[in-house]
Amino acid sequence: MKESQPFHFTKMHGAGNDFILFDNRSVQLSPQQIEIITPALSDRKFGVGSDGLIALEYDESQKADLVMIYKNPDGSDAGMCGNGARCFASFAVTLGCPSSFTFRVHDKIYSAKVNDNSVIIDFPLETSVDQVNVDDETFLDIYTNTEHIVCAVDQNTLGKEELLIKRGKELRNHVTFAPKGTNVNFIHGVDQNSLQLQTYERGVENLTLACGTGAIASALAWHYLQNSSDGDFTYQVNVKGGTLTVHFTFDKSTKSYSNVKLEGPATFVFEGIYYL
Repeated sequence: MKESQPFHFTKMHGAGNDFILFDNRSVQLSPQQIEIITPALSDRKFGVGSDGLIALEYDESQKADLVMIYKNPDGSDAGMCGNGARCFASFAVTLGCPSSFTFRVHDKIYSAKVNDNSVIIDFPLETSVDQVNVDDETFLDIYTNTEHIVCAVDQNTLGKEELLIKRGKELRNHVTFAPKGTNVNFIHGVDQNSLQLQTYERGVENLTLACGTGAIASALAWHYLQNSSDGDFTYQVNVKGGTLTVHFTFDKSTKSYSNVKLEGPATFVFEGIYYL
């Protein structure tokens, strides 16, 4: 990485969750270099501005077609980013990838299907909803290939963003979830198959307009809170940046959720050159 090296990037968003994407097959930055440049690029005053940075690479292990490297805006690693994955999939198609392909994030293999502006990501995930007590308050703990807790609130509380940020920061850094911390989701059920969501994202350290893995966790939590039965389900999750759709299967005998899919938009905003 040379001083003042021109860095070509694409800016995208998935329901308002925005990302900087680049093809690392040509840039060839090391993992350490990607970590270093992410905070500068993600800065909304002095950089491009984003909720995260995404690099596309070939999968040298040949376990999948491509690799998605995702960094939070502070440069830290993340288990998975659902909205980022949808943007990654659309970005890959513009680079010549077929509309259906597989990609690896860490050691997990995902599949993507791109249909114009809508993208479906199939998660390699079987999970459960567990209760966790924090300072005498009960939350739902749900792993969606990254850490999440969910708290049900009334609609009035959901609109008090300063309160949500304060509480989200407290919970995200609580000793119960050390050392990694967690993402914090505040939900309000609209009807049996739809809900509203605000997410305080770890690494962003603020509320975001959308969170894909948070939408999955919240849909499963809302299903759990309604004591719903076995079967295949589709839930609409309304976030400030739009609507995400979560598909899943619930097995009551094992209390497990599987066949998880995240569906939603992936929108191109602009392309540019940033001088590293």
